[in-house]
Formats: sequence, structure tokens, C-alpha cells
Amino acid sequence: MLAGALLLIFLSPLVAQDLCKDSKDGFKVRLSIKTALGNDAYEWNESEMFLFRSTVAYAMRKQTKQDTYDITNILVCNDTQRVSFVFVVTSPDDPANMIPKAEVEKAVSMPDPSHIIHYSRLNKHRINSAFLLSDMTLEFVGIPPTLEAPITYETQPWLIVFGVVIGAVAIGIVALLMSTASKKRRAKENAAGLSEEDEGIVKENGTALSGLGGREGVFNQAFSNDDRFTQL
Repeated sequence: MLAGALLLIFLSPLVAQDLCKDSKDGFKVRLSIKTALGNDAYEWNESEMFLFRSTVAYAMRKQTKQDTYDITNILVCNDTQRVSFVFVVTSPDDPANMIPKAEVEKAVSMPDPSHIIHYSRLNKHRINSAFLLSDMTLEFVGIPPTLEAPITYETQPWLIVFGVVIGAVAIGIVALLMSTASKKRRAKENAAGLSEEDEGIVKENGTALSGLGGREGVFNQAFSNDDRFTQL
């Protein structure tokens, strides 16, 4: 293994480039740093590339449970100024042997064992975080974006809405009943007041005094003292 690592270290850059370009097990990576960070965007340089290779080596270690992967096993080629490149992973035991593309994909998108419950904590998520990017701005072409864990609630939203609706209906019914009872009570009070007034009306000769417009008594011409009827 040590001999293989030393061999890869001393391989000419041209040979390493050929291994990367000719391999069918490579993944293309596209980064949109300016889009993601705007004025806070950092410059992509050799140090950033070193970090990327380190994170991929970390993912391979997690996937294979082998501590033999390091940055010498991550070869990069076809890099452009717009920050895109292709990378392949070589075997720690044989630098000329490429790790199958399917194995690399599993390493990039496998759940982090320390966060089994939180399915959004994937190795891809760890890689994104290292560069302050997301699946939309750090794209592994051919690897589907990682999915965020579904949001769960202690109380289902539909149950909350149902409770609010039922509460509003109950309040409306209570308000309607109270309004109806109040109207009936006022109607009874008005009716009782009219009855008391009717009992206080005095009638004479079948004529209600209340119909006399407030005049006192009833004028009966049969008992009139008019002089026209008493003169001889």
C-alpha cells in the first residue's frame, strides 16, 4: 500500500491527467460560488481544491470503513475557470485501478453514521457545508440532490385547522343562541309593559278614556243644563 501511494505521488501530472480523462468512472462537478455567496464569494484556488479532495477522501473512508484513502487517491482533471472539473477515485492498493462510479456515488450520498435519524445529514451535505454551498450550487453531475428530512409535527396541521374551525363554529352557535334569548327576553318585557298600561285604562259607556285624547270625563247631553231646554 505504501509503495502504491509513493508511486502515485511520483507519477507525472500528465500520467495522472490521463488516468482521469480516460476513465469512465469520473464525476463532473460544477460550483456556482458567485451565485451562492454574491459579494462574499471566495476565490477558487489550489487550497480550495485540496479541501475538496480531502472531503471526497473523507467520504470514501466513511463508505468503505477504511482509513487508507487520502487526497492522493482523488485525481482531478478538465478543470475550468468557471469552476468545473472531473474527478476520479483510485484504489489505495493499486493507484492504476479506478474505484467504480457506483461506489463513489454511494460514498458521496451515503448517510452519515453519526446522524442516522437525520437523513439530511449525508456526506454530500457535509461536502456542501465545507464550501458554504448547497445541492443547487455544488452539483455532482449524475448524482441526484440529497433530500431534506421531511418536517414532522407533534400535532398534525390538519388537526389544528380542524380545531380552529370547530371552535369558530361553536362560538358562532353560542353567540346566536344568546342573541335569540336576548331578543325573546326583550319581547316579553315589552309585552308585560303593554299589559300594565291596559289595566290602568278606565272605560265609561264602553268608550276607553285613553281614546279621548286626555280629556277629563265624558260629556252627556242628556244631563245638560242648557237654558234652551228649560225656558217656558
